[in-house]
Amino acid sequence: MSAPRGWALVGRYGAFAVVATLVNLGLQRLVLAALGTTVVQYLIALVLGTGAGLVVKYLLDKRWIFADFETGARAHGRKFTLYTVMGLVTTAIFWASETAFWWVFRTDAARELGAVLGLAVGYVVKYQLDKRFVFTSERADAA
Repeated sequence: MSAPRGWALVGRYGAFAVVATLVNLGLQRLVLAALGTTVVQYLIALVLGTGAGLVVKYLLDKRWIFADFETGARAHGRKFTLYTVMGLVTTAIFWASETAFWWVFRTDAARELGAVLGLAVGYVVKYQLDKRFVFTSERADAA
């Protein structure tokens, strides 16, 4: 199976970004509802939600965006580590946007709007980083 091309790739990547975003924000809501909304509790929710979204997005991207069927702990470990490192840059974009909206407006709706905007920008940057540095086989020539 070759990697998807053109608009099919964009649509699939966008859909997976939405799924990962929903997992991320859904877990954040659960954590905030259970723990409260102090700064420390917010940071806990942010980290847990981001981690869950990262794992979901990695699994979807690996198989359906970059057509990477390599298996085994070594392959996953190496790629997930690189995927995570590439995600640090884009996570900073997402966290800054979400946090800025939360600090300015102090509402869940604004916080989530900031998260969605930050994630959208971050995912565009992340695709380029993953294509160049994580999924580097000939199967990863998606764009």
